[in-house]
Amino acid sequence: MSRVRYFAAALEATGLDEERRGEQTVGALRDGLVADHPALAGILAQCAVLVDGARVGDDAALTGAEVVDVLPPFAGG
Repeated sequence: MSRVRYFAAALEATGLDEERRGEQTVGALRDGLVADHPALAGILAQCAVLVDGARVGDDAALTGAEVVDVLPPFAGG
């Protein structure tokens, strides 16, 4: 199981700092997150997903992944 951490708007949408998830790919994780946290539906498509610190696509395997970060776009200056 991977530890999924939420930041900024994703944290607000889920109400969680983190949770444990068992999906096998990033795409399956995205689907599962929207099913379990409907408020993520409008945010998740814009989020970067980092698996153990590396940005990956939806086909990336999560088998053996320790940490998945869900990072919405940030504004700053």
